[in-house]
Formats: sequence, structure tokens, C-alpha cells
Amino acid sequence: MTATAFIPPGSVLTVMAHPDDAELWAGGTLALCAAAGADVTIAVPRHPEPRASEAVAGAALLGAGLHEINEPTAAAVRELLLDTRPEVVLTHPLRDVHPDHRRIAEAVLEALPEVVIATGHPQRVYAADTYNGLTLDGPIPAHTIIDITSTWTTKQRALAAHVSQPIAEHFGPMAKTLGRLWGARISASHAENFVPLPVLGRLPAAAAL
Repeated sequence: MTATAFIPPGSVLTVMAHPDDAELWAGGTLALCAAAGADVTIAVPRHPEPRASEAVAGAALLGAGLHEINEPTAAAVRELLLDTRPEVVLTHPLRDVHPDHRRIAEAVLEALPEVVIATGHPQRVYAADTYNGLTLDGPIPAHTIIDITSTWTTKQRALAAHVSQPIAEHFGPMAKTLGRLWGARISASHAENFVPLPVLGRLPAAAAL
């Protein structure tokens, strides 16, 4: 398997359950998109301090904006999608092991049909990685693997901004392991993997994100 050619989309919206999820599962790719001039937004449900401030700091390090969702519902996600009209959406796997992750992914999936019919956006939707690459249905398949070697340090710095979380002892080592495993698939130092989700019954024709 070779690396997916990185052609940055014009805009990327990442809808995740927790303030450190975007950094953990997609931070290197988001930093690549931002560096290439894409409009990058991270959306997470509103959290109390210190997590709220950590979310702002982590997003800034990636070059992304932050949007706080009041309630992780399909209605809230639908409103966000209508307002932002992103080219690409990243979210959690529908069969993620974490219930909060599943709820957000299901909210995205529920919101999509009406929004896509009304606006034509998003054009592509992808599920990111999860804990040790394992969902309730087994390993996440290799699909769209992005070489993040050039933004690996940025991803680490953004993840480390979440100082209230067990980054050094848990999430950081897991991110390193996953990054190296996906990277080995494409002969890169570090990489991130994304699996396309159907939008109105269609999978993306684009080979790149």
C-alpha cells in the first residue's frame, strides 16, 4: 500500500466528542490541511474548564478554529453543517468502542441527508481512528492513509495542550503506536488513517481526502 496523495480540501470540519479527540485521531492531517490554506474547524460539545481552554489551545496549535456545540444532537450538528458547508467532514467510527464517540458519529450521520440535499455539502465524510484501531466490529480497515511525518511534532504539541488528560502515560504513547503502524503501511514515519462513510449512498470518488 502506498500513501494517499495529499490534495488538501478547501475546508474541513471535524466533529468529535471530546476536546482532545481531534488532536489524537486526526491532528497531523488537520495541521497539514491548515498549513495548505484550508479552512479547518474542530467542533466538540461544550466542556467545563479546564477542558474548554485546552480545546482552544489544541485547536490553535493545529491552525484550526474551535466551535463548541451546546448539545451533541443531530439538530445541533445539522445547524453547524448548514452554517459551515464544509467540503470534508471527519468524525468517529459509527461502531466506536466509546459511547460518546458513537453518539456524535450517529448525530453526524442523521444530520447528513437533509444538509447534503439542501447544500451539496459535505462532499466527503470520513471516520477517523479509535483506541488501538479497534471498533466493536474489529480492526479499522486501512483506506485513506495520510503521511503526517511533517506535522507529527505539531500533533504531539497539540495533544500535550490537554494537560488535564492522561496524555503522557496513555494517549500520547497510543498515538505514537498508531502513527507508526499506519506509517509502516505506506513506508512513512507517521501516518493517520481515515475510512469513508457513504453520503446519500455514495462513497467519495476522490482518492485523496
